[in-house]
Amino acid sequence: MRRTRERLAQQLIDQMRDQIETGKLKEGDQLPTEPQLERTFGVSRTVVREAIADLRSAGYVRPIQGKGVFVSNPHAQKAFSLTPVEVKSIPETLELLEFRMATEGEAAAIAAYRRTAEQEAAIRTANRKMAQMIDDGAPTVEADYEFHMAIAAATNNRFYVDVLRHFGPRAIPRGQFPTLPEANDRAYLNKVHAEHVEILDAIADQEPERARQAMRAHLLGSQRRYRMLAEQQ
Repeated sequence: MRRTRERLAQQLIDQMRDQIETGKLKEGDQLPTEPQLERTFGVSRTVVREAIADLRSAGYVRPIQGKGVFVSNPHAQKAFSLTPVEVKSIPETLELLEFRMATEGEAAAIAAYRRTAEQEAAIRTANRKMAQMIDDGAPTVEADYEFHMAIAAATNNRFYVDVLRHFGPRAIPRGQFPTLPEANDRAYLNKVHAEHVEILDAIADQEPERARQAMRAHLLGSQRRYRMLAEQQ
């Protein structure tokens, strides 16, 4: 089910990007409402929201409170100018996300059936810490990393812990791109936190496949965003 949703979201992203880049949708145009997009593309509201969130992160659309979502200049994000170091980091970031999907997806599944009550509490504590950091407007990379480390520990397999510890907080992509607007964007960070909640709930409910797919969807969303960023450079 989740893989189908991911595929549909990517198809919707590709179609809307094509409309923006070919000028069918112009800068300043208002997007159709969520129900209209659902009917037009034959997808669920969840798929529509995921697609719009990714398009927003990549600079293709922007929401205006109380009015709707509007088309942006897809090249406007270049105005914030990634540093040469950040540009050079994109390929490595994509490779790391690919690796993490394979390892952390399985780690989440294992944690779902092996975790102790104390380990579940540690994951929950890390999740609450990140929520507090978002509310306080404080940096969230460390709290995000702690959440993923707590899941690795809950596998009770030291190799998952060793691998994630090897990367350290740089495993969290936005920490490597401080000039990206989304690095401190509350709406984006709340979306990341909501994805963490889905992973946590699956682990707490001891549903390995659900946990695996929730982790995969979480990391795949990041991979999509950084692929679009690479295409803009």
